[in-house]
Amino acid sequence: MFSMNPRDLKRMMKRMGIDVQELSGVKSVTITAEGKEIILRNPQVTVMKVQGTKIYQVVATLPEEVVEESSEEVREVSFSEEDISFVMEQAGVSREKAVEALEKAGGDIAQAILLLTGQS
Repeated sequence: MFSMNPRDLKRMMKRMGIDVQELSGVKSVTITAEGKEIILRNPQVTVMKVQGTKIYQVVATLPEEVVEESSEEVREVSFSEEDISFVMEQAGVSREKAVEALEKAGGDIAQAILLLTGQS
């Protein structure tokens, strides 16, 4: 293959409508895939603009860090203030205990009150 002067190469690319710039100060690039994340530290990142499209080239010189995601899903459940207040009043407990009981009961107010009053 022939070698070309980098300056001539840039000129030729510019004539073809390709703009190439290097991003400076990039500390890491994270690739998120199903079930894992790949973290590339201190990569060299080049951005090529071709016909309105940006193409990112990432070259990592240091080893990558692979983080496996747990298969457990974190389920966030929110309860209305009315539900929490009602459980607090009926069972005579703190807000934290009322929320905990609602979580255990899957949002069922009656079941949460029964759990707190020991009538279940």
